[in-house]
Amino acid sequence: MAIQIERLNTLLLQMAADSAPGREFATSIAELARSGRFANLRAVLPTVVYEELWDRYQLNPAAFIEQWEQLAREMQQGFIQHARQRLTSLTRLQQAGNNQAPAWKSIQLALDSSHNDLLRAAVATEFLDLVEPAVARATHLRECVVSTPSSEEADRYLDEATRCYFFALFTASAVMCRSVLEEAIKQRLPESMHRQIRTRYRNAPTLGNLLHEVNNNLNATGIDPRFPRLANAVNDIGKKAVHQGLLSEDEARTCLQNAREALQMLLGRELSSVPRLQRTMQ
Repeated sequence: MAIQIERLNTLLLQMAADSAPGREFATSIAELARSGRFANLRAVLPTVVYEELWDRYQLNPAAFIEQWEQLAREMQQGFIQHARQRLTSLTRLQQAGNNQAPAWKSIQLALDSSHNDLLRAAVATEFLDLVEPAVARATHLRECVVSTPSSEEADRYLDEATRCYFFALFTASAVMCRSVLEEAIKQRLPESMHRQIRTRYRNAPTLGNLLHEVNNNLNATGIDPRFPRLANAVNDIGKKAVHQGLLSEDEARTCLQNAREALQMLLGRELSSVPRLQRTMQ
């Protein structure tokens, strides 16, 4: 059965509209005011809040009712946008004193503080938007099959590098590509050489340091002589990611492809027997 992402997105929007925090609250206040049961709010609202609402109602009952009905509509219609803004506010620096949110957003945020429906809707919406691009990127990779295992840590690095690429975290993907090669090289080197390198670089050799040592000791390590070229390409893109700025999708894809091919060379799989990763996105 085909998974229809657009249908899932429509269902999410409908669920969000039905359960938008504050919508029922605002509708209830308007209805109680319209039906002459305003006093019922005294039992559920703090005294200071009730008295302020009562004063506003007495000044202009019709305008008060219309205002709360409008708030309910805005809470429902703007919920997804507000949810995404709520999530974005957690991922970026916020300037002090720059909060000019409309009243309905402030109310909605206060009501949502314990249920987190704003964040839940935002995360669900963003993940749905990521599905199709992630599928397209995944179809351009093949399994990275090797004859010699490396380490659990190397597997985790490769997993994170690949998932970051799937989900458009391109700079993070390149950084993790450097990490997986660094870990795999350490596991692959003879123990005597590993000890020398730890001493030489004070227990903190970088990928560049490791590649320098590998290149100077290819015979001793038994590593494929084609490995340093690919690994250096990964290191160069990784350094750019760390020191020069954000990477493009093409740069991240190239880095990941080179890292996976380099791992196959390092860990004993001939490239000629493995389908090469496609170099361009269709």
